[in-house]
Amino acid sequence: MKHGGSRRRRLSVQTMLVVFVICSAGVGLLMTMTMLILRPLDTPPNTSADVFLPVENDVDSSQLLEETETETESESESETKTSTVSNPKRCATVEEMGEDFKGSVREESLKVRKLIQRHFDLNGASRVRNLPPEQFCKHGFVLGKASEAGFGNEMYKILTGAALSVMLNRSLIIGQTRGKYPFGEYISYSNVSFTLEEVKHLWRRNGCLKKYGRHLVMRIDDFEKPPQTNVLCSNWRKWEQPIIWFQGTTDAVAAQFFLKNVHPEMRNAANDLFGHPESLHARPNVFGELMRVLISPSEDVEEAVKWVLGNGVDPDISLHMRMLTNRSVRAVQAAVKCIRKVVNSLNLTSRPKTVIVSDTPFFAKTITPNISEFAEVLYFDYKAFRGNISHDVNRLPSLEFRAKDWGPAPRWVAFVDFFLASRAKHAVVSGAFRRVGTTYAQLIAALAAANSLGDNSTDLSFSFLSSFQSNLLTGGLRLQVGWGHVWNRFAGPLSCHHQPHQCAFTPLLPPAWWDGLWQSPIPRDINRLAAFGVHLSGFGTVDENRLQSFCSSKKNSVKTSLII
Repeated sequence: MKHGGSRRRRLSVQTMLVVFVICSAGVGLLMTMTMLILRPLDTPPNTSADVFLPVENDVDSSQLLEETETETESESESETKTSTVSNPKRCATVEEMGEDFKGSVREESLKVRKLIQRHFDLNGASRVRNLPPEQFCKHGFVLGKASEAGFGNEMYKILTGAALSVMLNRSLIIGQTRGKYPFGEYISYSNVSFTLEEVKHLWRRNGCLKKYGRHLVMRIDDFEKPPQTNVLCSNWRKWEQPIIWFQGTTDAVAAQFFLKNVHPEMRNAANDLFGHPESLHARPNVFGELMRVLISPSEDVEEAVKWVLGNGVDPDISLHMRMLTNRSVRAVQAAVKCIRKVVNSLNLTSRPKTVIVSDTPFFAKTITPNISEFAEVLYFDYKAFRGNISHDVNRLPSLEFRAKDWGPAPRWVAFVDFFLASRAKHAVVSGAFRRVGTTYAQLIAALAAANSLGDNSTDLSFSFLSSFQSNLLTGGLRLQVGWGHVWNRFAGPLSCHHQPHQCAFTPLLPPAWWDGLWQSPIPRDINRLAAFGVHLSGFGTVDENRLQSFCSSKKNSVKTSLII
């Protein structure tokens, strides 16, 4: 009897162990499913190397690209690999990521257009310069200052100043160098802004110092110096200095840092302009609307644009390819496929007109035979043009050491290409040898979208698309490093590896944070954000408590320059 009772007890224990294991497995499975559905706050779990290849901080992107360029794998094989390896619950293709940007942002963009218009009606130069002395001397300004380096980066400096002037309810100053606007021979600036020289003149004329004891002081905040910048920790709307200069803002990211500012007043001002960062599908075309108000082509540039268009009819589509003098067959194939996709979606009754612009002059001739099968092709042949701008050899001469980056054509050609491509009525496609959606391409698409949106439009039938050849996506979007590239905020572990060619809808307003479902940071950006006091998880979640603590302990840095 004792023996039998002991056996029954052993069986009971075994049964209990089996039940415990089953229950534990069920709980584990439930937790795993929950983590796959919800965005976790911490570093993503380790997964198989087939889906998530290890990401190194010191990867040489050019070396990786050269290796993948030599692959002999066919497109059909690549697609098969993608279908068997990529789990849609664990990663997304670029096209899947782009679904958020497929819809119209007409209402949001028109709302921002009205906000910008009201701002310049109130704070534009024509009104402010006629204010009574006491009011003028209390008025505030924001400086947007650029040099004449790369057009995209330098234009973002001015546009960031304009965006900040809206958020802070101040007037805009566009900085000059030796009495000339940046790129002033190719760009005409509207009359809504001041020059610093005019502000100094009005400061003296209104007796701001003599009558009211108010010095003309400029407060400088440098975004490129994270330990010193106050972009996240200070309420800029309460700054008392007459002029504010937000320095080092070479892309769409800097101005959107205010979306995470610890002060509600600053966050609300940023949200009013840029929309909420988590609502990727409903973010307005802010920089396009600002360009629409601030800039236009000079007469000489306009002459060249009209020469290309001939009959004066604007193109339907623009293709921008940053090829860095390379001849990539796959880049051509992917771009042609993307253009064809756009053409098929337009359902035009006539043959669509496509403009091609590139930093590599021979590229247009290379791709033209492929696109001319289904669309009319135009491009600016600067060597054949005999307009005024072509005779002035002293205008922004090309710098030999930047020829690889900017291309071998004269610098002024880039401005003709920019305003030509921004005339597109329906779509802009961006492709590249390496990094897609540069600041130059972003601004083309933004201005084209703003131009295509009428004040009484019922729909914004405009798309910005990115063309990726398969070898750029061998490691997912990890090659899209640098905050100036539109897909940088999607370059982390949620980007599927070994994708086939992609033609993806692209945001007109490049995101600055990682609040979207498929957004995830690369390690170097996690480290870079830490210098700003931001603790970023592996999936891009900001630890707001730690940011508040950082700002509370941060020493207030104030750098000023006395002008008068």
